Amino acid sequence: MQREAPIRITASSSKTSARGLDYFSFFLADAQTGFGPFLTVYLTSEKWPNADIGLLLTVGSLVGLIGQIPAGAIIDATRRERLIAAIAVAGVGLSALAIALSSQFLFTVFAQVLHVAASVFIGPALAAISLALVGHLNLGARLGRNAQFASAGSMFATVVMGACGYFLSNRAVFFLTAAMTVPALVAILFVSPNRPHIGHADYKGQANYSLRRALVSLTTDRGFLILSLCVFFFHLANAGLMPLAASLITMRSEQWATVLVAMCLILPQIVVTLGSGRVGALADDHGRRPLLLIAFASLGLRAFLFGFCREPYGFVILQILDGIAAAIIGIIVAVCVADLTQRSNNFNVGLGVTGAAMGLGAAISTTLTGEIADLAGSSIAFFAMAAVALFGMTIVGRYMPETRSTIESK
Repeated sequence: MQREAPIRITASSSKTSARGLDYFSFFLADAQTGFGPFLTVYLTSEKWPNADIGLLLTVGSLVGLIGQIPAGAIIDATRRERLIAAIAVAGVGLSALAIALSSQFLFTVFAQVLHVAASVFIGPALAAISLALVGHLNLGARLGRNAQFASAGSMFATVVMGACGYFLSNRAVFFLTAAMTVPALVAILFVSPNRPHIGHADYKGQANYSLRRALVSLTTDRGFLILSLCVFFFHLANAGLMPLAASLITMRSEQWATVLVAMCLILPQIVVTLGSGRVGALADDHGRRPLLLIAFASLGLRAFLFGFCREPYGFVILQILDGIAAAIIGIIVAVCVADLTQRSNNFNVGLGVTGAAMGLGAAISTTLTGEIADLAGSSIAFFAMAAVALFGMTIVGRYMPETRSTIESK
């Protein structure tokens, strides 16, 4: 099967809408970058104790974990993905502004909850807009393009916000973050509200939508359950690697630790930016499952080689493998969910379930990796995560169905 043009510029997917989605992805990533390590740096500069920072991040993680499925259900039950995305982006902007205006504990916790609650809507809404705009046959290419612009936006924001924090103040980073949501809101206005490709089954009346029926449908789908399990094991193996590597880099090269850790974060983004455009085409030409196997193999190899790293620069170079895995997982999981829910109104609930699996795996990973490192050493912790990745790869190879055939048979 040879792939057609990645994104057709037709009446169903105008150049204006495609560009609007490009810029929305770019500026949205700009805004979200401010809530990464910059939040910890800012709160530390405001004399927050580590325990309070940890509590804030834990609250945010719990809200994100709980909110994934309801957010997907709300999007599935409406035809207003663009409006939901705009409201969510505005919520991100308001939360950044609130954090910049006050670092008081309860006020900041409220702002963080607002940010996470808004963010759980953005990913599914963006995927739903993409699916409705280009349809199943072009979804992989469209998601790849979204990922390219998002990665470019993250790199741009990392540099600009780092300079802003250095030359102005850590507080100024969050004023800049709030400002970045304005062009994102403008960009979404250029995306056509028309729905030439619904991307999943035609809605049969929003009043009849049932989250319970949607969850029953998904949890009785063997392919979807296996996909969710694979997502869980991927993030169980992955999420704890970089925090442990960062601590080792800091201990072994204190003078250059900040630069090296920044390189560890930026290098995968470069790989994602360069490679995401090909992932969708490869998925259509060769199937979804082979790419999932490559993602797990890249993750397992990276974790295994981390266990032998003695020089900090080795961790940086191996982050190329992280970029390969991230480029694949960030696109293929959503494409597989679209494949498996094509006949139903459950696409975004499906994304919510896989998002919850991702969050649960990541939450366990950081604690588990740290505990193993404390008890048996960092190398054993890395080898253990490599074993988890190998187990996930085995599940993909033996049990994960090829979902591309789902499209071709319909």
